[in-house]
Amino acid sequence: MIVECNVKPEKRDEFLKVIEHDAEHSEHDEPGCLRFDVLNDLEDQNKFFFYEVYKDEDARLAHRETPHFKEFFAALPNLANGDLIRHMTQNAVPNDAGFMR
Repeated sequence: MIVECNVKPEKRDEFLKVIEHDAEHSEHDEPGCLRFDVLNDLEDQNKFFFYEVYKDEDARLAHRETPHFKEFFAALPNLANGDLIRHMTQNAVPNDAGFMR
């Protein structure tokens, strides 16, 4: 999954603290979260992308029930301009079997 987030310029530092907490706890506390990267657009310093890889759909849904996700989602209206844009994806290369080694 790739998620796009446009952050209010004056809230950028606060956003980075909140998303760092969510990303770190996602990878370390959730056995079904295989990767959670936070990427910053080089052309717009207030645009971020989250690259999230989950073992399966159950793991992705379990992520939404964690305290760190709920904390991030509660803070989001104060930090972001507009809604998150979610892009649901699947591995093409490597395919899932190649990725899951």
